[in-house]
Amino acid sequence: MDSNLRIAIQASIEAGKEIMKIYESEFDFDLKEDNSPLTIADKNANDVINSYLLKTDIPIISEENEQIDYEIRKEWKKCWIVDPLDGTKEFIKRNGEFTVNIALVENGIPLFGVVYVPVEKKLYFADVASQGAFSVVIIDEIDFDEQILKAIEIVPGKQNDLIRLVGSRSHMNIETTNFVNELRKGKDEVQVVSKGSSLKFCLVAEGNADIYPRFAPTMEWDTAAAHAICAAAGVQVISEETKKELTYNKKNLLNPWFICKN
Repeated sequence: MDSNLRIAIQASIEAGKEIMKIYESEFDFDLKEDNSPLTIADKNANDVINSYLLKTDIPIISEENEQIDYEIRKEWKKCWIVDPLDGTKEFIKRNGEFTVNIALVENGIPLFGVVYVPVEKKLYFADVASQGAFSVVIIDEIDFDEQILKAIEIVPGKQNDLIRLVGSRSHMNIETTNFVNELRKGKDEVQVVSKGSSLKFCLVAEGNADIYPRFAPTMEWDTAAAHAICAAAGVQVISEETKKELTYNKKNLLNPWFICKN
């Protein structure tokens, strides 16, 4: 395993432990300028992840770090893109549908991706170049390398005559509803499943959903890690703006609308 991917996996697991300490206690939250929630779990997880990734000497774009001016960022060949707690709304609702997202990007393209689900202790990780995407449930008492060797390869699939569409639990809107209605005009039956955070991508990557349309704002740290999981599993994440795969470390870190599909 590439040393940077290993570091990212370890960082995600340790960040997950910090998140669960808060999740299992009483906590408050603040609202950021965009009215999105922020908890002490976001901050603590970010500190843990930074402590691991800074050792790599690769610059970091994180939702909870101070954002670097593009005039500096555009010179970066590689960078980490991090969301220490993706799905803070789901965290506050205590429904378990939140993740730790860590991606390594080179020239705007995801190289590695790690998505960790703290409540389930489920780890998704991928190396895009080798086209390998895997998942495993982490057991603290078992040696790390032994667990990674037991990871199961992710292979997407399709159920005949059924389109399984996954949508955001907190951000369904009229555009998504219209998209679903258009699909229903076809011959296939459409089944809609709601899910929080980057887990929507993972459902498509592992064959438990066929398509995830996102017609609402997302940031690069919301998508980069899970995009890597999808890319390694052979699933596309296509910009509605360019009709090409999403890219990263852009001047504007806001993603265009996109469709993730098998």
